[in-house]
Amino acid sequence: MAILKVIEVLANSSKSWEDATAKAVKRASKSVNNIRSAYVQSQSVVVEDGKVTEYRINVKITFEVK
Repeated sequence: MAILKVIEVLANSSKSWEDATAKAVKRASKSVNNIRSAYVQSQSVVVEDGKVTEYRINVKITFEVK
């Protein structure tokens, strides 16, 4: 039986939500081992002068505790 833990991570990107998600997982993997999944809970953008300048996500990352 595996024990799993979930952490919540906020990330941003000037490119896309996908890039923000990849950054969140990459950053979390520096301090957390055995990441199993990532669930994007919410997405938002920053708008300046009528243009999207930043993509933001709130992601839940699940990992196995050994």
